[in-house]
Amino acid sequence: MTGTGSDRSPRARLRALRPESFGAEPAGARLARIRRSPNYAEGIFQNPEQAHRGPSGSAVELAKVYFDKEGRSRRAPTGTIPVHPTTVADLARPPATGLRLTWMGHSGVLAEIDGHRVLFDPVWGERCSPFPFVGPKRLHPVPAPLAALGPVDVVVISHDHYDHLDLPTIKELAATGTVFAVPLGVGAHLERWGVPASRLRELDWNESTEVGGLLLTATPARHFCGRGVRNRQLTLWASWVVAGPEHRIFHSGDTGYFPGFKEIGAAHGPFDATMIQIGAYSEFWTDIHMTPEEGTQAHLDLQGGGPAGVLLPIHWGTFNLAPHPWAEPGEWTRDAADEAGQAVAFPKPGEPFEPGGPLPSDSWWHGLSRPLAHPWRETRPVGVPTEALTPDLDLADGRPT
Repeated sequence: MTGTGSDRSPRARLRALRPESFGAEPAGARLARIRRSPNYAEGIFQNPEQAHRGPSGSAVELAKVYFDKEGRSRRAPTGTIPVHPTTVADLARPPATGLRLTWMGHSGVLAEIDGHRVLFDPVWGERCSPFPFVGPKRLHPVPAPLAALGPVDVVVISHDHYDHLDLPTIKELAATGTVFAVPLGVGAHLERWGVPASRLRELDWNESTEVGGLLLTATPARHFCGRGVRNRQLTLWASWVVAGPEHRIFHSGDTGYFPGFKEIGAAHGPFDATMIQIGAYSEFWTDIHMTPEEGTQAHLDLQGGGPAGVLLPIHWGTFNLAPHPWAEPGEWTRDAADEAGQAVAFPKPGEPFEPGGPLPSDSWWHGLSRPLAHPWRETRPVGVPTEALTPDLDLADGRPT
């Protein structure tokens, strides 16, 4: 008996059942290129420094932390997160200094640099999940509709996890004609979702591509990849350098701290601004995400070892992805940056700012957090002697409980 699909192999039939949100695994010439990569060995992409790719330690202890009632209450804001109300109108005016950044929430940033527009890790979906009915749900609305942002020259993706590569967002952007710059292997997902191969710039670490007057370089990161049930580690993860005629910026993607930041800074820096992951860290996965202190140090490394440029904290505030309190990344980053003498921007989601101008500095998360412990102050007091520290538990705005 013959019929539609009756002669397909079992593997082909399984691929047909794969949910669209899982994307596609690299094959053919793309897979051959992956296997030739100097960063690929023993059947998978390798980190620049050895890293445990998943949760470490006891699964029972991790479950206790996640399902602790008091801990869960601290992982969400107590009120409405303020979203900048005039994002679209503000973006209609060109940046006076030639560089403007707009944090859209989580790791999404619109960078207007030297007359070009770069959109990093855009996630406009309600959940970072393969399914629309389950998974981490956003804690604030997107600051503006995707179509209202105006033309985007290039969309840059750091890796293929759901909180960085969002199917509905990519499908909407695919219809605009924009170029996509992605790490090696990620192009397979985008092609399945309707992005023509001609609009893909798929890079291995330390490879570059030109888009208009910008030079984009994929640089190393310490993380991992995967969207499906079988995460075969066939897609690369990356940080990104974007250099224009007048300005340079850096986006960390997701990464653990590693010495490579100094090398990236020496090769491509210094930077007018860096966008650095400071949220979703945990003692259960120290190798693949940075704490705010580590993120601040990464910025300093990228700048040659001392404070320079502007640090924009990303990867926090929008989704609940780790056991730490919701407001802790912002509060800890402020302390770490103050200690280092580093300029840091704390925009509300959707609030544009120019690194060369006044920086948004309000601790807008104050008043939206339950009582917040400051364990980093116990081990490294910031600006005060140890005996002068307040009790272990404070409110996020520093008032004693």
